Amino acid sequence: MRLTIRALISHGRVARRIGLGPESRINMLRNILTGLVRHERIETTRARADEVRFYAEKLIDYAKKGDTNKKSMEMANFWLTEKDLIPKLFKVLAPRFENQSSGYTLMARIPNRENLDRAAMAVIEYKGNPFPPLFPVRRTNDLNLVNQLLKGYREEKAQMAAKITDS
Repeated sequence: MRLTIRALISHGRVARRIGLGPESRINMLRNILTGLVRHERIETTRARADEVRFYAEKLIDYAKKGDTNKKSMEMANFWLTEKDLIPKLFKVLAPRFENQSSGYTLMARIPNRENLDRAAMAVIEYKGNPFPPLFPVRRTNDLNLVNQLLKGYREEKAQMAAKITDS
């Protein structure tokens, strides 16, 4: 594959071209973000999910400041096209993440679309949603050597700490 100068120079473009133009891109991101707040898990193309993830995390950051903050209300009012979701953002989602500083979303790749375009798909969700997890919970294997050694080390450390507190 031959790289050309055109492929190497970005000319100031920092965002993906999703949609027909900048206004179309913002409207599409607003609609996806509104669906994400409403349903807490949505399925979309990988490029769109990756792009909306930044805005979803920023929206939670602003929501954690509270509904009395002017900037956070402006952001919620702009990004959410359905205004009945603003209380959900401040009363449900923001308290869920009050102890976290970042990483509110999870994005998982899923198989490509089956129709003609074969688009790469992804699921984006807010962590802690009421749906079953996307990935099965990994169970630790207690029978391998490393886990047995770690288990013995933890028990020994707990015994040493108990002796120190008893003394």
